[in-house]
Amino acid sequence: MNHSGGFLLANLIKLTRSSEKKFKLGNFKGAIDDKMKANAILKSQSCDEKIIEKYREELSSLYSSKFDLIFDHKLKIDEIKRNEIVKILEHKSREKLKNLDYKGAIKALRRAEKYLSN
Repeated sequence: MNHSGGFLLANLIKLTRSSEKKFKLGNFKGAIDDKMKANAILKSQSCDEKIIEKYREELSSLYSSKFDLIFDHKLKIDEIKRNEIVKILEHKSREKLKNLDYKGAIKALRRAEKYLSN
């Protein structure tokens, strides 16, 4: 990973951690704003597979839990079904954001990220 890749990854991690902190403090609008910035970076052309893989590792450590039903469900479904679920959750998040339901929007995005984590 080159210097700019390291910078992108650091930015992604910073935005994700900031989003989580804001979510836990009840600042749902701030949490969704940070999460959307992180997703924009992930979908940009400057983000390669190595960065995405490292980001997924970070998500795994961030969302690790002893009782994680999504993790259990991920073990039983294939990659195609997992991607479909992520798309549905991202769509649900956009719909909730249109209705200014920031809490619902960030919850759907967080759930989608759990399906993407390792």
